[in-house]
Formats: sequence, structure tokens, C-alpha cells
Amino acid sequence: MGTILIKGAQIVTMNPNEEVLEGDLLIEDNRIKEIAASIEVAADQIIDAQGKALLPGFIQTHIHLCQTLFRGRADDLELMDWLRKRIWPLEAAHDEESVYYSALLGLGELIASGTTTILDMETVHHTESAFQAIAQSGIRALSGKVMMDHGDEVPLPLQETTADSVQQSVALLEKWNGFGGGRIQYAFCPRFVVSCTEELLTEVRDLSAQYNVKVHTHASENQGEIELVENERGMRNVVYLDHIGLANQRLILAHCVWLSEEEKEIIRKRDVKVTHCPGSNMKLSSGIADIPDLLNRQVHVGIGADGAPCNNNLDMFQEMRYTALIHKVEHGPTVMDARTVLLMATMGGAEVLGLAKEIGSLEVGKKADLVLLDLNDFHTYPSHEVDIYSRVVYSATRSNVETVIIDGQIVLENRMVKTIDRGIVLREADQSIARLLKRNKHIS
Repeated sequence: MGTILIKGAQIVTMNPNEEVLEGDLLIEDNRIKEIAASIEVAADQIIDAQGKALLPGFIQTHIHLCQTLFRGRADDLELMDWLRKRIWPLEAAHDEESVYYSALLGLGELIASGTTTILDMETVHHTESAFQAIAQSGIRALSGKVMMDHGDEVPLPLQETTADSVQQSVALLEKWNGFGGGRIQYAFCPRFVVSCTEELLTEVRDLSAQYNVKVHTHASENQGEIELVENERGMRNVVYLDHIGLANQRLILAHCVWLSEEEKEIIRKRDVKVTHCPGSNMKLSSGIADIPDLLNRQVHVGIGADGAPCNNNLDMFQEMRYTALIHKVEHGPTVMDARTVLLMATMGGAEVLGLAKEIGSLEVGKKADLVLLDLNDFHTYPSHEVDIYSRVVYSATRSNVETVIIDGQIVLENRMVKTIDRGIVLREADQSIARLLKRNKHIS
């Protein structure tokens, strides 16, 4: 794979000592070989990073690539209406090609804004197309087909039997888990308790243990959702998941906006991971998760943009800013400082995904997943003696992302994604959504 030498950067390591260094970083094949004040070796490629900041790539712990085509199609709705009136009918209309271009559209946006790793949840069908897009893009990802074997208001094309859901998920896992030298991993993705039978959830519990892979699901996002679960299962979301033995260190819960004290303690004791989606939670009017309290309990929390139709952007800079700001309203100005938020977007995400030994910080021996930011612009100055965490979280935007390296490969260079043809994807995205809307003429 070769060597890449990055010279003269401000290196924001996010390592255990939180070191910020001025110097060079050497990549050999797909790992960080050396970090030092000066490295003088012959390299296949040298990147001049004078005056620029080098960070670990951002890790987004909740994404729906299959929904990127639906951007702008489901605005101003609460969760259950959003699903029933817009998202489920659109997902039901998907074909292999539309899933592929929806995924590439989202992946291009993610890479261009500095995200190097995602936890993705697809729809019921055509997940193979999403994996193909992920493989092509070069991003690091955990992904899986959504599992839905229950629910009266689910469109017919999304209804599946328990046996089919499990069989198709296992087939995808056995093909894609570990693909690309481990860059792609599989995660079981039961959508949420509302759309899953207990039989399916317990099958997922056992398969997750058998294959040692993550389980990625939604929980306690919306009060109406919790009421549905309580009426049918007799207990709240996380209590129910614990009751059936699914609450463990492999479980990753998206949202967790409305948690009881009992549920917070279950999450802590069982080492369940949480992903915070502030932009989505605000747009769907779901509420604000009590992330400061979860962090105080030593719960591992990552950040995710969720999907384009409930956020409209997949931009980690936007999500970091939301995360830093919304909690101050209730908890005061000192909570969720910039350093804490950047840690959530890097090492926090790595902990959530079980990849902390491989990614999340710039350390010798770790995978070479890096983002180079050019902060020389009006909106990021003055720079003199300004805290770098503040500059990144409060001032920087996606426009500052200059270079992205994933697994030792340059996938964004001079702000241009190298692995995805922008023109083709934009054209095919429009054609794909037009085709889906034709199939669902009642959707505007």
C-alpha cells in the first residue's frame, strides 16, 4: 500500500494524555508508523500540512444510508407519522439500484465532511447494494439489513417472516463481515421493539453472541413509541430488552431520549452503548437525551447524524455543535465542553463500536484513519492561543476538510472525493428518487 508522510501539522491526537503536538506523522500501509517532531524518510507521498490540523477521522454511530435519497421528503413530522407516512413507503419502493445510489450519495457527503467510520442501518431488502457502495467508497463501516417481522401498519414489501429475516441477515454477515481486511463488519439491525417479535429479538441475541457482532437498534426515541412498547410488552424499551437478555456489551441503542432511572442503570450495568443524534431528535421534536447524565455514569456515548430525511445533513461538524450547545440550556454553560464533544466524535465512537484499539486516536500502531483540516479562513480566525478543540467544535465546518485518509488510503484529496464519481451519483440519485415516487404516487 505504500507510505504517506504528513509534514508540519498540528496533531490533535485524542490519545489518553490528550496530547496536541506540532510535527509529522508517517503512515505505512494502513497503520500509523511514527509520530514525531520531525520525520525524515523517503515516502511514496508527502503532504505539506503546515498551518493545518490533523485529527482522527470522525466516527458516526448511527446512520441510514438507504434513506439519503429521501432528503427533503419527510420534513416537519413526528417520529411515528414520519415512519408510517413517508419513510416506510419510500423504503418499500427501493430497488437494488436506488439503494446503491442512495448509499453512495450519503457516503460522498460523509467522507467530504470528515467522517471515516459509520454504524449504518439499511432497509429490509437490497442491503447487498449498500455493502457494494460501502466497499467502493473506502469508508470503514459496520452495517446490516434492517429486521422487521411485526407491525400492522408496515407496508407489505417491508413485512418479512422471522425465519427469512434471520436467514438473510446471516447470509449477509457470512459474506461481508470482515470484508476489506476487516474494514467492513456486520451488525444485526432489528429496527426497534415496535416492529420486531420477541422470537426475532431473542434469535438476534443468540446470533450476536455466536458470531460476536454488534446489535444496532433504536430505543426510547419518542414517547409515543414507548407507549406502544409498554402496551404490547408490558414494560419500557430498555427494561424489556434487558428482560429478554439483549441488553449487553454488544448492544448499541440509538437515541435514548426518554430513559427512566431504571433504564439508565441497566445501560450502565450491562455496558450497553448509546448513540446521540441531536439534529434528528430536534427536527422530529423527539426531545433531548440526557447525555451529560449518561456520561457521568461512565456510559459509552457516540454521535450520529441519523438519516438525511430526519436531519437533512450527515455532517459531523453540525452534530458536534448541536451536542455542545443544546445541553447547556438545561445544565449550564460549562457542560459538554468542546474537548468532551470532540472526544465523543472520535474515541467515544470507537468505544461504542468496539474498535478503540484500532481507531479513534492518532497513536502509533493504530489504523490510519485521519482528517486534515485547513483552518486558515475567516470563520476560524484568530488562531493565536485559541484552544484547538474550540476551533474544531465551535468554529470549523465541512468546508475546512481538505484531506481524508481511511485505512491508509487517501479517499479525499484537495476537497475532492476520489472513490465516488460525484456527477454520476448526483444524476442517478435524482433518477432513482423519481422512480421511487412514481411507485408511490401518494407521496409528495
